[in-house]
Formats: sequence, structure tokens, C-alpha cells
Amino acid sequence: MKYVGLFVKKLLRYLLKPLSFVPALLVMYMIFSFSSQDGAQSARLSRQISYKAVAVADSVLEKDWSEEQIERYAERIHYYVRKTAHVTEYFVLAVTVSFPLYVYGIRGMWLVLLAGGFCVSFAGLDEYHQSFVAGRGPSARDVAIDSIGILPGIILVRITGFIGRKTVFRPLALTKNRRKG
Repeated sequence: MKYVGLFVKKLLRYLLKPLSFVPALLVMYMIFSFSSQDGAQSARLSRQISYKAVAVADSVLEKDWSEEQIERYAERIHYYVRKTAHVTEYFVLAVTVSFPLYVYGIRGMWLVLLAGGFCVSFAGLDEYHQSFVAGRGPSARDVAIDSIGILPGIILVRITGFIGRKTVFRPLALTKNRRKG
């Protein structure tokens, strides 16, 4: 009976480890979808988000701004909203790429190099892809902005993995070591 439980654990690990890459694939698809929007669609979406952010700030801060003021403030933050979206989506990509690599035992500087290199390469390919979309164009500056979110995402995975190994998964490691000894 003990061997059946061990077999089931190993089988689950064998089946679930490759599935750890699915979130990264979904995030890459999401980024590709956003990049496939033409320039007008993309600008409209980020303007809507900017407008909502200012409207929420108006409500929370009880400023009672007029519609024109909200529009003006939304226009002022529009650029920053767009660039924050770049940083955020590549932060999420870095987390979803780093986690499966961590699960497969890639740690330390290798994790930073592999996950970081992959994410920066994807950012470059994404910008190249935008050169084929109406109203859009490639930008090395956007690749640099995307890269700002990558390192913190990888570091988050490293910290989370380290803490998890020292706390949550430590009993599993101790059980495994006792069997060997």
C-alpha cells in the first residue's frame, strides 16, 4: 500500500510538472492579443483605463471634478498607464515563466538568465510583431520598459520558492531525507 501511494505521488508529479508551463503560454497569448490590436483600438483601451482610474480617484478623494477635468487628467496619465501595462504584463510573464523553471530545478543565476533571456526575447519578438499591425510599430524603448518588470518577477519566484522550501515543503524534504538515512 505504501508503494502505491508513492507511485501515485510520482505519477502526479510527472503529469503536473509539464502543466506548470500552461500559465506562461496563456500570458504570452494575452500579450500577443494586445499587440494584435491596431493603434486606435490599443489607444482607446488604455484611454478607457486612464479615464476609469481618474474617475475612481475623483470618487475616493471626493474631488467633484467636472467631466472635462476628468478627461484632462486622464489624458495626462495616459502615457504612464500604457507603460505601466507593459511593465505589469512582463512582470506576470516573468513569474509564469520562472515558476516552471524553478519547479524543474533551475535556481540562482541560471533562473535569472534563462527566464530573463526568454522574456526579453519575447518582448523583442512582440515588438517585431507590432511592425505588422496597422497603426503600431516596433520600439526598442518598449522592450526596455517591458524588461523593467521582468527581474522583479523572477526575484519574486526565487523568494517564494526559497521560503516555500524552508517552510511549506520542509516536512516533505525531511521525510525524504529520513528514508535515505
